[in-house]
Amino acid sequence: MQKNNLGYPRIGAGRELKKACEQYWSGKLNRDELLDVAERLRRENWQVQQQAGIDLIPCNDFSFYDQVLDMSLSLGAIPKRYNPVLTQNRDHTELDLYFAMARGYQKGGIDITAMEMTKWFDTNYHYIVPEFYKNQSFKKFSSKITDQFSEAKKLLDKTPKPVLIGPVTYLLLGKEKEEGFNRIDLLDRLLPVYVDFLHDLKELGAEWVQLDEAFLSLDLSEKERDAYKTAYAYIARECPELKIMVATYFEALGDNTTLATSLPVSALHIDLVRAPQQLDAVLQATPHTLSLSLGVVDGRNIWKNDYKKSLDLIDKAIAKLGKDRIFIAPSCSLLHSPYDLDAETTIAPEIKNWMAFARQKLNEVSELYKIVEGEVSLLKENSKVHEERRTSERIHKVEVKSRVDGITETDTLRKSPFSARQKAQQERFGLPLFPTTTIGSFPQTPDIRKLRAQLKKGSITQQEYTSKIEEATIEAIRIQEEIGLDILVHGEFERNDMVEYFGELLDGFVFTQNGWVQSYGSRCVKPPIIFGDVSRPNDMTVQWSRFAQEHTDKVVKGMLTGPVTILQWSFVRDDQPRFETAFQIALAIRDEVIALEKAGISMIQIDEPAIREGLPLHKKDWDKYLDWAIKAFRISASGVKDETQIHTHMCYSEFNDIIGHIAAMDADVITIETSRSQMELLEAFSEFSYPNEIGPGVYDIHSPRIPTVKEMTALLQKATALLPIENIWVNPDCGLKTRKWEETEAALRNMVRAAATLRKEVKQRV
Repeated sequence: MQKNNLGYPRIGAGRELKKACEQYWSGKLNRDELLDVAERLRRENWQVQQQAGIDLIPCNDFSFYDQVLDMSLSLGAIPKRYNPVLTQNRDHTELDLYFAMARGYQKGGIDITAMEMTKWFDTNYHYIVPEFYKNQSFKKFSSKITDQFSEAKKLLDKTPKPVLIGPVTYLLLGKEKEEGFNRIDLLDRLLPVYVDFLHDLKELGAEWVQLDEAFLSLDLSEKERDAYKTAYAYIARECPELKIMVATYFEALGDNTTLATSLPVSALHIDLVRAPQQLDAVLQATPHTLSLSLGVVDGRNIWKNDYKKSLDLIDKAIAKLGKDRIFIAPSCSLLHSPYDLDAETTIAPEIKNWMAFARQKLNEVSELYKIVEGEVSLLKENSKVHEERRTSERIHKVEVKSRVDGITETDTLRKSPFSARQKAQQERFGLPLFPTTTIGSFPQTPDIRKLRAQLKKGSITQQEYTSKIEEATIEAIRIQEEIGLDILVHGEFERNDMVEYFGELLDGFVFTQNGWVQSYGSRCVKPPIIFGDVSRPNDMTVQWSRFAQEHTDKVVKGMLTGPVTILQWSFVRDDQPRFETAFQIALAIRDEVIALEKAGISMIQIDEPAIREGLPLHKKDWDKYLDWAIKAFRISASGVKDETQIHTHMCYSEFNDIIGHIAAMDADVITIETSRSQMELLEAFSEFSYPNEIGPGVYDIHSPRIPTVKEMTALLQKATALLPIENIWVNPDCGLKTRKWEETEAALRNMVRAAATLRKEVKQRV
């Protein structure tokens, strides 16, 4: 029996990679200095795993931005528009090309948009979407895969295990960028390049290679099933001496169980945290040639493993296969976990004792191994912790549970249908066609972040902090007025994060000091931890929304995060169904919405970018999830008058297959990300005849480039061809927190000009 790990966090315990990348992009760090930081982080990660006793230590799981983008670069799947990055500047390197693909490029007369970005399955991690064309070719371009294997091999006592995105999953993660072909048809061109990499790894001394095939846990077409058979038959034939482990995660194999267990590979990894019920079927289908990696330690949440439950699964597998065909592992890459619980000094000891971060999860894998080998004292200690958590008085509140039990259908309904509300709102606001606004946040400058740090350290008073935030808010209002935006926001300078901020003001949450996880690129989030029943003791946003509204004659939107997003972007308690926690949060947000309306706030945005993200991977489970997710949003939004306009925001999601449910949210205005996909997402809204108002994002806020008026006008023209013009709003893709003020102001001015251009065009038509 061996101890296996699928991947490890790469940002650094102190977010060293984030800071180094941002310094490199701003010219404050040179390439060699950035590479040095990366090398040190990889070395530390490998040493931690070796010290924990992991047998199969992953390599090539490190990335400067995203592992899917890494694979595209390795395979030479580089869209032609990026050619000038290297050809027109001899100083540019492969790394500059890589970052241009991720972030766009606007310098020296070159202006290139970034590649599309979307959610990694049902996580809050984002990946860069591969682009495929009819004449797509693949070749070995980057040597990252072999370089990082060689680097790890020199350091470790055991042979490292390279991790690659599997060939079929890689194709399915991408998009066809022209008509007339299916990306799966590119498999025959792709496989020889994969095999070349595998041969290189074998020559360098690799024994095991992990190929991540997460799509085996999704619903597959017959064509896609055949692609798996073709791909792995080819790999087995061409690389017979290499041990291949196919890794699946995030769901059960389900209907793909026979397919996955019949692939000609040495081992199969399955997620027994999300889908413990699949073990019986997998064991029944496992041939004598196949070993199993059992993902029993939760790679996506922070709760301490229940050894008894894990051992029940491990013992069942050993009884069927024997120890020598079993690996003990986390359920998925530990990329989704914070680094080290030992770095937390402010969490109450009782609650902290219920937790495990990435480093502790490695130890859990090792301890499960030791218990199987006879160290039963570890099991007794673990059982005691779980009993203490189960009976803790910190967790349960009768009044919160009673209120959830009392929810009725009336609590989920607005007073009137949208058509009546729209008329009342038009009379109240008198907005022009194509009203302009933003999604909510404005740049969190170094001064703002420093201010927050000073408050935490106690070097400034709460009054001093509040005074400075008020100044920043007034300045943001004046900038928006001068730019000419129709609907303003207060800028959210008082907020550290769109979820953490609310969690800090709700009961039932605790917070970490260093519990960072990567969301995309250099963007890291510190998810709050929901350990108990959730309630709202006091107002959360009313003070700042009222303050901003008092300093302008224009309408200021109140800004809230929705219940499903707070749920999805937190580490959620695992001792009750997720929908119960969602309804608790929804009631808390509902109370805040009503309080905002009473304070004179006439537009209220309840952001729900994570609705689509939470969708189960198997379609048969969709309706059950969507029923409670949409209900949670409606509970939060339905306590106000008709003339109070409810907005919501959703980003980086495909809506085609759930558009009916999106409409059922019944938000008066929905703003969505559409710029990177060139308004593709609007087709779903058009075909469905979506009845409510829509703000399609006209520029990509995740890129530093400033879009032109012409560019945004063209996107809006596409929108007018798909949607009723009276229902279209104009806004960026997402909040502007991560951008600089000079980029933000320039882009928003161009956006306002684009809206004005469209108004003139419409007037001329009439």
